[in-house]
Amino acid sequence: MKRLFEIEQARRAAKQARERFEHTLNAVQNRLRPGALAEEAWDGVKEKGADMADGALQAVKKRPAAVSVALGAFALFLARAPLKRAVSRLISGNGDETGIEDGGDELNDTAEAGETVEEGVS
Repeated sequence: MKRLFEIEQARRAAKQARERFEHTLNAVQNRLRPGALAEEAWDGVKEKGADMADGALQAVKKRPAAVSVALGAFALFLARAPLKRAVSRLISGNGDETGIEDGGDELNDTAEAGETVEEGVS
């Protein structure tokens, strides 16, 4: 009789273990769904982005002059090509004061001011 009780108890324990395993397996499968993984990753990115923004804001409040210098240097770095062209034009004297280049569409280079150029005449 005691033996039958032990067998029945072992069957119940096995059934409970199987149910726990199936529950755990379902939970893992739900966490590994592509949508759940993407949502978890996005939440992490949002949290990290908020932390970085807060850190940047604190740095600006703490040292506004240093941040201004850094941003100015970055802006100069981004604008290096247009600045180089402007300085080259200024030094060589090729550009006019407004910075607009003369394309020579209306006057021929050899024509004097006020003299029209006739094109296509043989």
